[in-house]
Amino acid sequence: MNKLLFKGGTLVSARGAKKADVLISGEKIVAVGRHLSADAQVVNVSGKLIFPGFIDAHTHFDLEVSDTVTADDFEAGTRAALAGGVTTVVDFATQNKGEMLTDALNNWHMKAFANSSCDYAFHMAISDWREDIKNELPAMFEQGVTSFKVYMIYDAMELNDRAIYELMTELKKYGGIVGCHCENSGIIGKLREEAIGRGDTAPVFHPATRPDYTEAEAINRFLSIAKAADAPCIVVHLSTKAGYEEILRARQNGVKVYVETCPQYLLLDDSVYRDSFDESAKYICSPPLRKPEDYRALWSGLKAGNIDTVSTDHCSFTLEQKRAGESDFTKIPNGMPGVETRAILMYTYGVKKRRLTLPQMCAYLSENPARLYGMYPKKGAIKAGSDADLVVFDPKGSGVISAARCHSKCGYNPFENVKTTGRIERVYLRGKLACSNNDIILENSGSFITRGKYKL
Repeated sequence: MNKLLFKGGTLVSARGAKKADVLISGEKIVAVGRHLSADAQVVNVSGKLIFPGFIDAHTHFDLEVSDTVTADDFEAGTRAALAGGVTTVVDFATQNKGEMLTDALNNWHMKAFANSSCDYAFHMAISDWREDIKNELPAMFEQGVTSFKVYMIYDAMELNDRAIYELMTELKKYGGIVGCHCENSGIIGKLREEAIGRGDTAPVFHPATRPDYTEAEAINRFLSIAKAADAPCIVVHLSTKAGYEEILRARQNGVKVYVETCPQYLLLDDSVYRDSFDESAKYICSPPLRKPEDYRALWSGLKAGNIDTVSTDHCSFTLEQKRAGESDFTKIPNGMPGVETRAILMYTYGVKKRRLTLPQMCAYLSENPARLYGMYPKKGAIKAGSDADLVVFDPKGSGVISAARCHSKCGYNPFENVKTTGRIERVYLRGKLACSNNDIILENSGSFITRGKYKL
């Protein structure tokens, strides 16, 4: 059995950073400590930071949406993930209206199986709540799907408040948890209709028709439902100060709510929508990019530990696909790439700008998602018995983000030409070198990860 001994590195966890060696045998970590010795191949990682493999718990690969399909399928998306130090993604198996959950899950297994270069798991996105769907929930848990998503927006996916309450109440029986895309469907729908009626068709009207209060209201309503159900919940891709404040109030009132945000909501603002169509369309995502005061509030929430995870909502489309909305912004497919650049951006603009500590970066990108989504300590930890998923990170490295060097098929990067500090040198997936200096070494070796109950 192949054995590797990583010597001289600094191991990063959510509790701190310390010098230690790591011994792996096959797919597992077997020992962690100072001055380890073993009959193994020695990997010199002196001067390097060693993170547990990063987890992106919010990706959309091979998703049919807006009359098209995302540019990145599981093959391209997981290659991009590995290059970004991501060894596990949690994608959304999405139920279509009228479809059974088992069929939706099988569809996503077919998309991912033998095509994934990193490990993968699935949330179940429920678009249609019925009695027969309720009866399928035990089967989801038996198959290792323990987290669910609902939408308060989009005709094809929206659930009403009663359905969300019933789902939350039912999931309590099994220890499941629900995440929600929180936006007020009625107000946004009317604002978009009015804008198009006035001839306001350019991308700049995308954020104008999804104001911050539409997120805040929906978050308030979702958390009120969670309080009524006495159930834990997750707000995904938080984008606004107003929404963050609703979350803080709900926590004071006893609601157990976990929070995710994304790099685009921490680093970009709505000024990008004032550019030419081909430039501004690249940034059309939902929720939209916000104001500087919003991202300042989110950084504050991360620093204080009030936000739990940073994922990407990777949902990529080519510029040609975006041009479907050239004369009507409501027809632009919503989403951006992100899985490949999240870690380097969080190090550059979080750790190096003193907005985050190294342990917080590890918590938000690895340990917390592993705990929240029932994978810890198999994933998200550098411990004996954990999967040997390791990121060798050179803190003295530097780079410039370029779509030409990225693995996404969308053809552009929202952070093009951004200078970064640090470099992902090597990525190991279950003990094997999977990526070295941006080159994918190990392809199509990802495994499906069955998950337990949340434990954050």
